[in-house]
Amino acid sequence: MSQPLCIAIAGLGTVGAGTLRVLQQHGDLLAARAGRPLAVTAVSAKSRTKDRGVSIDDVAWFDDPVAMAREAEADVVIELIGGEDGPAKATCEAALAAGRHVVTANKALLAVNGAGLADAAAQAGKALNFEAAVAGGIPIVKALREGLAGNNITRVYGILNGTCNYILTEMREQRRSFEDVLDEAQRLGYAEAEPSMDVDGIDAGQKLALLSSLAFGSRINFDGVYIEGIRHISLLDIDYAEELGYRIKLLGSAQRTERGLEQRVYPRMVDQRQPIAHVEGAENAVVAIGDFVGNTMFQGAGAGAGPTASAVVADIVDIARDHRTPTLGISAGELESLPEAPIGSHRGPYYVRLMVSDRPGVIADVTAVFRDEAVSIESMIQRARSETEAVPVVLNMHECEEAAMQRALSRIATLDSVVEAPTMIRIESLA
Repeated sequence: MSQPLCIAIAGLGTVGAGTLRVLQQHGDLLAARAGRPLAVTAVSAKSRTKDRGVSIDDVAWFDDPVAMAREAEADVVIELIGGEDGPAKATCEAALAAGRHVVTANKALLAVNGAGLADAAAQAGKALNFEAAVAGGIPIVKALREGLAGNNITRVYGILNGTCNYILTEMREQRRSFEDVLDEAQRLGYAEAEPSMDVDGIDAGQKLALLSSLAFGSRINFDGVYIEGIRHISLLDIDYAEELGYRIKLLGSAQRTERGLEQRVYPRMVDQRQPIAHVEGAENAVVAIGDFVGNTMFQGAGAGAGPTASAVVADIVDIARDHRTPTLGISAGELESLPEAPIGSHRGPYYVRLMVSDRPGVIADVTAVFRDEAVSIESMIQRARSETEAVPVVLNMHECEEAAMQRALSRIATLDSVVEAPTMIRIESLA
């Protein structure tokens, strides 16, 4: 058998320890599949004595991951530190400069610095693999980069954040508020103590920027991703969605249009007949649409030690086999810088919920604003009547331009009869 592939791991948190466990537990199986043994020769983490449930007795220890990337006996450096800059970026740069391959699960790093790192990997003639950075254990990077290489990808979209999907599922199934379910998600470890990366859509936006680059041969442009989170979604909206035949999902989607590259993350009303509407709990799902293959859907665990470590090890096996493709599917020099399609140019139907004082003339005032902005109402639901409390009015709007819808909602929010900011959710056509 060939010489071992020597591996240095930077970061021994949940994913790092999980990766080490897979490599130790499946050593013989992986050697057979890779054509050579996979040997961990060095590690670096904050604490040397912490009990991680895996042995590091026989490997070299480095306090500094950057020094490890430069000096360790290693063919490949696994970056599992996290963060978009700092030690994570320096470790990857040092590894590539030293002529070592890099595997990372760090979507924040790649969303912000991926273009530069891809250039550095190309110049070094080394792999920069990142299957674990998007959708955990789902092999979507390999699918876009290799399995669907014969297709012109027309659109990619999906549920890219398990925390948000868990919250929306629990709200609907258990009839609980966003705040209540978020508290539980934090106790269970699905959400961080500071949950903004997840619930404000940033995590999903970072992953979408990577998927978009792979799908369309464009340079990574996280700044061009339009992002909204799920904090404003109420149980009332979830109930109305069910009544109207929809499920609310936080989706990320990207496609090339005549107006430029659309990269969008926000909650959507999804037809219940669509398969992605039934992806529940903390699972992820990604749909890629190709001109020859049609719709392909990939579903599975999007986070956690096991699924993420599985993706890291798959990248290592590819390197051991000397199976390499350009980081983003095509050579770094051929990646395009595509113009951004502004959110105001989006066209589609909308769900709008208003909380209004129940008195004569309210609906006339609202419809007059929509008329002035050339936004057409398809249907309206208004049931409850109350002398003392605000009542919901739900409007389904015909397809219109986003800019017109936003102008109308800004005006409606100033009406005396409207007692809280309007809620607007885009209705998504996934055909």
